[in-house]
Amino acid sequence: MVGRGFWRRHREALRSALRSLLTSAVLVTLYYLLPLDKAFSPKTVFTLVSGIAAVGVLLSWQIREITRARRPELRAMEALATTAPLYLLLFAIVYYLMERSAPSSFSEALTRTDALYFTVTVFSTVGFGDITARSETARALVTGQMAVNVLLIGVAARLLVSAVQQGRLQQGASPPGAPEVPGSGAPPREG
Repeated sequence: MVGRGFWRRHREALRSALRSLLTSAVLVTLYYLLPLDKAFSPKTVFTLVSGIAAVGVLLSWQIREITRARRPELRAMEALATTAPLYLLLFAIVYYLMERSAPSSFSEALTRTDALYFTVTVFSTVGFGDITARSETARALVTGQMAVNVLLIGVAARLLVSAVQQGRLQQGASPPGAPEVPGSGAPPREG
């Protein structure tokens, strides 16, 4: 017989997954609905850098919230559902605006979907080569995205995992795979 705790945790996980999906869907919908008719300019690059900084601040706040959450792993999933799409959409907007202002920036004209596709292929390091950056400015931005990708994937992922572990420790739960100290309910401390 399955207890009430199991069903409560199952409902929490389902609600968290639905919130994550809804957050991502809202962000992508906004991307397609925003009036992106401004020209690419130095202000666009400043907005991108400011947006990346805002994503960093958002991620920092979310990491703190993960350590305080009752279910830190679910909170981390929700944090990723906000942070990753927001980050990717920032670059997609910039590439789209760049292509609109300087049509020779990429190997082909970019629709919003093409700009998002290109951003995701760069982020995932797949780089199919069907769309390529041609202008020096486009290549500089793509190079910048690649550098930030490394930081986001490496550093942010590690911070999220650490936040989940910290949240579990604060609740007195052991991280997965940690041996329990008999009678204490906590993992042994390393000297």
